[in-house]
Amino acid sequence: MHDVVIAGAGPVGLLLACELGLRGCSVLVLEREPDSGSPWRAAPLGMRGLSTASVDLFHRRGVLDPLLDRGHADFGMEGPGRPRGAGHFAGIVLDPADADLDALPFRLPSTTPEIVMTSLAAVEEVLSERAVKLGVEIRYGVTVSGITQDEETVVVSDGRHEYPARWAVGCDGGRSAVRRLAGFDFSGTEPNFTGYVMLATVAEPELLKPGFNLTPTGMYLQMPATGHIGMMDFDGGAFDRSQELTRDHLQTVLRRVSGIDVTLTDVRLASSFTDRAKQATTYRRGRVLLAGDAAHIMSPLGGQGLNTGIGDAVNLGWKLAATVRGNAPEGLLDTYDRERRPVGALALDWTRAQVAIMRPDPHGQAIQAVVRELLATGAGTNYVIARITGLSTRYDLGSEQPLVGRNAPRWRLEDGTHLGELMRDGRGVVLDFSADRRLAGPVAAWEHELRYAAGAAVDDLGAGAVLIRPDGVVAWAGERTPDLESFEQAVLRWFGSERENSSTA
Repeated sequence: MHDVVIAGAGPVGLLLACELGLRGCSVLVLEREPDSGSPWRAAPLGMRGLSTASVDLFHRRGVLDPLLDRGHADFGMEGPGRPRGAGHFAGIVLDPADADLDALPFRLPSTTPEIVMTSLAAVEEVLSERAVKLGVEIRYGVTVSGITQDEETVVVSDGRHEYPARWAVGCDGGRSAVRRLAGFDFSGTEPNFTGYVMLATVAEPELLKPGFNLTPTGMYLQMPATGHIGMMDFDGGAFDRSQELTRDHLQTVLRRVSGIDVTLTDVRLASSFTDRAKQATTYRRGRVLLAGDAAHIMSPLGGQGLNTGIGDAVNLGWKLAATVRGNAPEGLLDTYDRERRPVGALALDWTRAQVAIMRPDPHGQAIQAVVRELLATGAGTNYVIARITGLSTRYDLGSEQPLVGRNAPRWRLEDGTHLGELMRDGRGVVLDFSADRRLAGPVAAWEHELRYAAGAAVDDLGAGAVLIRPDGVVAWAGERTPDLESFEQAVLRWFGSERENSSTA
C-alpha cells in the first residue's frame, strides 16, 4: 500500500508527487493518457507563463535551470525565458514603462527571472524526471473509475486493479473523475463565450494584426511566426464542444470576431474551451483531496489556472507529508483548504473580471475604456503585475507583521547565500539576521524539519529573523532582537510534534 495515490500526471500532480517524495513518502501517480507526449502540451499551443511565485518554487527545488535549459522558446520573448512585455489584463497588454517594480510588495533584486515562458511539456518532463529520482512510481494508461474510503485507507480503482493508499489526491483536470467519484460539490458560473485555439495557416496573414486584438465582436490572437491563432466568440458558450471543429466553422468564427474576410487554408490542430468558472466547495473529503483544475476551473486568461494549481501542490505537499509521517501538528492538513480555497476563489474572480471587460457590448466597452486609462498609470500597472506575479497573495496567518503570510522575498545573505539554495531538501528555513544568534539553539531541536542560516542580509526588509515554511511562505518574522517565545510558538504551530519526537530520541 502506498502512502499517497495521485490521479493525474500533469504539472500539478507531478509537482505534488515530487514534494511528497522529497519528504520520504511512497507515491503512485496514475495518468489516463497512454504516454506523456501530446502536441497540445508542446510549444506553441502548450506555452504558459510561470508567475514569480511559481518561478521561486522551481528555483527553491533546484529545477528552474533544467526547465530553462529545455523549456523556454522564442515565443515573443526577450532573453532566455523572459517575456518582452509585462503581461496583459483582458487582452490589454501592459507597458513595462508604466511599471514601478521597486514599489511592488517586498520585491528584492535578483538574477532569477521574474516570469518564465515555458511549455507544459517541458514542465512535465522536468518534474517527471525528478519524481522518478525521488522514488515516485508513474503509471500511464490508467483511467480512474472508482474510489472507496474508510477511516484508515482509500482505494482507487480502474475497473481491473485496485490501488490502496492512506490518502488520495485528484489532480486529474477540470473533468476530474476523482472529484465526481468522491462526491465533491462543484459550483460557480456558466460561460459567456466559446474560445478556440488552433494551429492554422491564413491565406492573408497580413490582414490580421499580431498579438491580442479586442474587437467590437470578440477577441482574436495571432502569432504569425508559429501559426498560433486564438479566438473568443461571445456566444454564451452555446457551441456544442462535442462536435468536430471543421475548417469552415473556425473560419466563420474568425471572420466574425476579427471583422475581416480572411481565409483559413489549413488547420493542423484545433480545440475549444469556455470561461466556465467553478470551484469545489471543499478541497478535502475524508482521505481524498483535490488540487489544480480538479479543484477549480476558469478561463485561461492570464495563465491563472496553472499557477494557482502549482500553489495548491506546494501548499499541500509538505502538510500531507507531515501527516503521513505522523508528526503534523493538529489541524495542519485542514489549513490546506483554509489557505488555498480563498486563493482559488480570487483567481476565478480575476478571470471573470477580464471576461466582463472583454464583452462586446456597450457596457463591456465602457468598462474597457476606463480600465485602459487605469492601466496607463503606474499604480494601475503595478496592481495588475502584483496580481499576475503572485506577489500580492497573502495568507491570513493571524499576524499583523506585513511579511507574514507572503511568499518569502528573494533574500540573500552578504556571504552570497540565497534563500532558494537553502530550500532544496523541502525543509523549512530560519534566516537569522540578528547579531545574538539566539535562535540557533531552539532550531537545533528541529533539525529534521528546519534549516538554520545566520548572517547579515543584503536587505533584511526590517526583520531580525524569519521562519519560512517548506512552501516558501513566511510563517513568522521577528524584530532586530527576536523574541524567543513567539518564535517557538510559531514553530510549534507549524511543526508541532517534531520537537517532541526529537527530544525523546
